[in-house]
Order: sequence, then C-alpha cells, then structure tokens
Amino acid sequence: MTRSHRYAVTIAWTGNQGTGTSAYRAYGRDHAITAGDKPAIAGSADPLFRGDAAQWNPEELMLASLAACHQLWYLHLCADAGIVVTAYRDDPVGEVDEAEDGSGRFRRVVLHPAITLAPGADAPKALALHADAHAKCHIANSVNFPVEYEPKIGF
Repeated sequence: MTRSHRYAVTIAWTGNQGTGTSAYRAYGRDHAITAGDKPAIAGSADPLFRGDAAQWNPEELMLASLAACHQLWYLHLCADAGIVVTAYRDDPVGEVDEAEDGSGRFRRVVLHPAITLAPGADAPKALALHADAHAKCHIANSVNFPVEYEPKIGF
C-alpha cells in the first residue's frame, strides 16, 4: 500500500524597501521561510543575483535537503544493520548552469559523506549502504539531475 504525505511551508517576501518592485535594483531578495511554530529560516538570493550572502539561498537549501535526506536514510539503514555510526558529516557540492536569459538548472550534485564508525564495525557493509540510502531518498528521487555520492569511511 502506498502512503501519501503532505508538507507545507510559507515563504514571505521581506525585501520591500519602500517602492516594491518598481525597478530591478529597488527591492531586496530577502524572504522568510516558516513552517508551523518552527524558527524562521532567513532566505535571500545568491549574491550573484543581488542577494544577501549572510542568508540561505535556494541553491544552498537544495543541497542541504539532498544531503540531509541521504544522511537520515543512511543512519536508519546502519542502525537496522547493526552498524554503529559515531559521526557523520557531508559537504555536498552542486553545479548549476545559467543560460543567457538568466534561467538555470542544477547539472549535478555530489554528496561527500564522511562517516566515522565504531571500532569493529563492518566498513564494507557500511560503504554499501550508501547505495540503499540513495535509492530511498525522497528528495534525490524527485529531482531531474544526477545526485552522486562519494563516501569516506573511517574509525
């Protein structure tokens, strides 16, 4: 049986500097991302597109979503397999191509999970579980570009 889940967030533009979108340079790209009672995420555009570098941009949030989804599935699968993970870090990198008209798309994303295992853990099995995590990740299954992974295992 297939189950459906529904997610909802609110994106509210906070970049009106008094004249709205009266000109390309007349407004800020800032916005707030909220969901229920959770703390707001301050967002903006990439600085290349007149955004605030101190705030999250959509491209960074895409990378974070892909990496977090992979991580959560991986930790679940390791727990089920009896593999003890003591640390997990990922430094994903995405490549975006921009067209002449300003539109763009992700060409690919590469996850770089670095996992620390408890002594005696089955490293080959831990490494293999990345393929299962990738296959189960809702976010990776939903995008139209390749999501690759280059894991490193240590003790």
